[in-house]
Amino acid sequence: MKKVRITVMKMACYEDLIEKYENPITHACAMQVGQEFTANGWQRPEGFCESAWESISAFVMALAHGGENFYDGWMKNKKSAMISCNDGFRPVSFLLETIEKEG
Repeated sequence: MKKVRITVMKMACYEDLIEKYENPITHACAMQVGQEFTANGWQRPEGFCESAWESISAFVMALAHGGENFYDGWMKNKKSAMISCNDGFRPVSFLLETIEKEG
């Protein structure tokens, strides 16, 4: 099984939706743009958001098992995917990339 690098690419925040629909919360997300994690197949990386993992884990598993070319050429790198978490108020976009073994 291959490892998969998960990189935080973008973070959005929709203040208008938060103000209108969300109950106040003290902490929503600890991710930072540029932050990287390494996944070993099915195992959620330490410190990675559980909710975000639920959104991306199927793609991580597919890449870890050699999957590629999602949606017939969607990504320039066929061994990658750009997936967002399911937070409608503060979505985070993740770049998933298969880590090829050296040597």
